[in-house]
Amino acid sequence: MNRMRFSGLALAAVLATLSIEGAIAQPLSLSPGAAFRDCADCPEMVVIPGGTFQMGSDREEQMRDNEMRPEGPIRSVTIAKPFAAGRFEVTNAEYAAFVEATGYSATNGCVTSGGRYAVDGVNWRNPGIGTDVADDEPVVCVDWIDAKAYTLWLAGHTGLPYRMLTEAEWEYAAKAGSTAVWPWGDDENQICQYGNVFDQSGLTDPRSKIGTNAAATAAACDDGFQTVASVGQFKPNAFGLYDTIGNVWEWNEDCSLMLYSEEPVDGSAHQAQGVCEKRAVRSGSWRTRVSRHRPTFRGRDPADLAYFMFGFRLARDLN
Repeated sequence: MNRMRFSGLALAAVLATLSIEGAIAQPLSLSPGAAFRDCADCPEMVVIPGGTFQMGSDREEQMRDNEMRPEGPIRSVTIAKPFAAGRFEVTNAEYAAFVEATGYSATNGCVTSGGRYAVDGVNWRNPGIGTDVADDEPVVCVDWIDAKAYTLWLAGHTGLPYRMLTEAEWEYAAKAGSTAVWPWGDDENQICQYGNVFDQSGLTDPRSKIGTNAAATAAACDDGFQTVASVGQFKPNAFGLYDTIGNVWEWNEDCSLMLYSEEPVDGSAHQAQGVCEKRAVRSGSWRTRVSRHRPTFRGRDPADLAYFMFGFRLARDLN
């Protein structure tokens, strides 16, 4: 299948061309914390309990070109029903099963090494990280459209309601019940136990030394990985999810607003009327400064941006 670049309302028509026929399975009713897998090639999922949490913070982060990125306003969000989230980020092996089943042609141009423009020929099979990709590493160099296509295929393949996490669900799942700055508490120096971030190992990678303040933005600890890590190498959070801090950024369903709107506050995604300029992306990555790994920090990027640090994690409705 030839792939063209689409956005906005045209996306639905493009995704409708995917082959998503498969066996119909029955939805599961599982208790919070239970893990399951719906098919041999399906990602492992974990049941996340419903609940109410405070989304966002009153902080701002200075971005490239001196843009100030707000994380609020803080609002109360209630997720009424349990849902399932991927225990890990979607891996190369899982994405390969989709490509092989459908003939889908994913993005063949990816931004690498701190650049601003995609490099032709760099893609999820060859993401320009400097090492051969492994089956159990998170897939990267996929844009939001590629991630969306995978979720729709898996939903059709299994007959189950797989989808992308909403921005509210992602923050709720990443915090895992914590009201502290970090899912484990307020001690920033524990970050290397929970995620693959820009740290002392990262400083040894010449591609990470962009600008003169690289050392000032790196974590003081050492997580042992210079670049991307296989999924599940660090401690899970209290909900049993791995790598919600670091490794790769994770696309979310939402059309991102600079400031949160008053609605929705039920955990559902914010959607634009017409073309969506930027989609939500969360988590930070192996080469992201420490402050941007906080669960409240909000990444915002165009849906057709493929980056060698961008991947995704799944969600699935349970009933």
